Amino acid sequence: MEITVKTAEELRLTEAEFELIKQKLGRTPNFTELCTFSAMWSEHCSYKNSIKWLKTLPRDGGRMLVAAGEENAGLMDMGNGFGVVFKIESHNHPSAIEPFQGAATGVGGIQRDIFTMGARPIASLNSLRFGNINDKKTQRLLAGVVHGIGHYGNCFGVPTVGGEIYFEDCYYTNPLVNAMSVGIMDSKKMISATAEGIGNPIFFVGSATGKDGIGGASFASANITAESTEELPAVQVGDPFQEKKLLEACLELAETGAVIGMQDMGAAGIICSTAEMSAKGGVGMRIDLDKVPTRQKNMKAWELLLSESQERMLICVEKGKEDSVLKVFEKWDLPCSEIGEVTADGLLNFYMHGELEASVPAYELVLGGGAPQYTREYTEPKYFEKIKAFSLDKIEDVSDIRSVAEQLIQIPNIASKRWVTVQYDSMVGTANASTNSPSDASIVLAKGTGKALAITTDCNSKYVFADPYKGGMIAVAEAARNVVCSGGEPIGVTNCLNFGNPYDPEVYYQFVKAVTGMGDACRKFNTPVTGGNVSFYNQNPDGPVYPTPTIGMVGILDDLDNQMTLDFKEEDDVILLIGTQQNDISSSEYLHKIRKVEYSPAPHFEIDEEYNVQQFISSIIQEKLILSAHDISEGGLIVTLLEKGFNRDLGFAVNADTTGFRKDAYWFGEAQSRVVVTCSKQKAESLKQKALSNNIAFTELGIVTKKEIKLNGENWGSITDWKEKYDTAIEKTLNP
Repeated sequence: MEITVKTAEELRLTEAEFELIKQKLGRTPNFTELCTFSAMWSEHCSYKNSIKWLKTLPRDGGRMLVAAGEENAGLMDMGNGFGVVFKIESHNHPSAIEPFQGAATGVGGIQRDIFTMGARPIASLNSLRFGNINDKKTQRLLAGVVHGIGHYGNCFGVPTVGGEIYFEDCYYTNPLVNAMSVGIMDSKKMISATAEGIGNPIFFVGSATGKDGIGGASFASANITAESTEELPAVQVGDPFQEKKLLEACLELAETGAVIGMQDMGAAGIICSTAEMSAKGGVGMRIDLDKVPTRQKNMKAWELLLSESQERMLICVEKGKEDSVLKVFEKWDLPCSEIGEVTADGLLNFYMHGELEASVPAYELVLGGGAPQYTREYTEPKYFEKIKAFSLDKIEDVSDIRSVAEQLIQIPNIASKRWVTVQYDSMVGTANASTNSPSDASIVLAKGTGKALAITTDCNSKYVFADPYKGGMIAVAEAARNVVCSGGEPIGVTNCLNFGNPYDPEVYYQFVKAVTGMGDACRKFNTPVTGGNVSFYNQNPDGPVYPTPTIGMVGILDDLDNQMTLDFKEEDDVILLIGTQQNDISSSEYLHKIRKVEYSPAPHFEIDEEYNVQQFISSIIQEKLILSAHDISEGGLIVTLLEKGFNRDLGFAVNADTTGFRKDAYWFGEAQSRVVVTCSKQKAESLKQKALSNNIAFTELGIVTKKEIKLNGENWGSITDWKEKYDTAIEKTLNP
């Protein structure tokens, strides 16, 4: 067939990119070759519209053991010779079209990124966004995504220990499904995603290849439209039991010493793994595609190259040790085939039955090599005018605190996510230390290391919408605050950057400012970015989703005795607020959902203030001065107090001096850098003196009670009744 600009455009390449490909090859590509460039130069694989700004993030230092983006996931030093491996990625577009498989294969893909480096996954998390929960389509997407995550994770045998879920109208057409995995390993035994050694054999291992997922990377690099359902074949189909066998086989193979390099076949399948491994090693490959195990007959070369069938790996093996590989995969009853070898010329030569189907230089395909990099224009969004016009004085203060509190705890963004979490196995592996002792971050035992991990995913996209720079900083700060309030030391970040169309200058403004804010916050908290994922083209017909730069953060607990939980412990314990109260209701759930104000600034946040509060919280945990710590986030102070009481059915008696404050700001505002702690009466004075000596603001609020809630003398009834409302709000909406 004749290859023209129209052919390239049908494959989502621009005319300029088509001309660049011809220039790099010195000729017009054939169809198969053009397909390889289409996949590898897609936004999803090349980061062509984002890499310039990603490079501004702090990408080394601290406990980093590999450079950001150099391997399949980040690797950081845990001490004692162990490393923690972690990464977060999106599976938004597939989940919008086929929620069960879209979410399931997102979970499977992120696990492979972990164990392909030689680490054993020990925990999964997720960050989810959906439209209005009352909408039937949203309910269908929610049910499918949760079922998919639960099915794959539960069968695979890695606990889902944490995450977040938000419901906002802007995610109606395009939900966000971000999956995170964390693993541990001997830090000296990392397997690199590199091909080296001329003549070394290349093995394809894992599930046979089918036509599912063909073009998935390109599909993820375009807006979702009414016609997107016609691209259903771009959604992969997962098999968690096959992945469990693949995990064990790969970890066993790593111990044989036969492996030179290994990479999973995720986005863009065989072409991606062959190109990236070759480019990284400065080599080429000869690949016989007819030797690739297939599920369907007569697959064409381009179909084999672009298929994103799940549970597959590409392995570069030391010549002479082929039998070691074959024995391991025979034991685990998995397909294993030698499909080619490493060459010296830097070319990827793909053959079918002896016929050369494509010859492309590996370096020219990949990010950091010949893939194009663009600088897009950006402009301050017009809706900022509405945010700047917001006036607190025009919002009448609330009179009935209790009535608003009852509404707040039943808003889906705040209410218990029990309906979701009970579908996940959170206890398999017996490492989850947060099952009966909730904390702001999830605590997972890193068995065999003598340590534990504090892990969390965080992003309030409404804050980022209001102020992308400040909102980006808050996402990092809240993640760090959650780790610190759980007794951990934050060490590193992985991010999943979910935005609209990068060719929209207002969307690109959001992206640039959010990344800049994240970078500044990461530098402040010494949490370098180990890698992650950019997901553009998250659009509704009415416009983009909220800018959602999700932060996955890992912290270390060197001593499990420092684990701190969020819940009240004993009657008569003293309740203190650490941090400064503000007359601020900006971008709060109260203002947005109850007062119906869509445009307001981001909440109060000063990074130095935040850092000082976190340092103080860390010190009083280590000095055993407090019994609980829970940060103030969605819903404000009143929701924090209620959530602290739910786990042990303990109430509170609070007498707050709100002089000089709006009542709604005092109780429902979401100003940052505030934590509610409790301590015994005996240690209260020591805690206050330490706060004074460190110039940390604090307010003594009251005491913990047996069950009853009293707010400034008003009886609010039993904590049990409030917990019932909180626990059942989502269930009652989904099952009226």
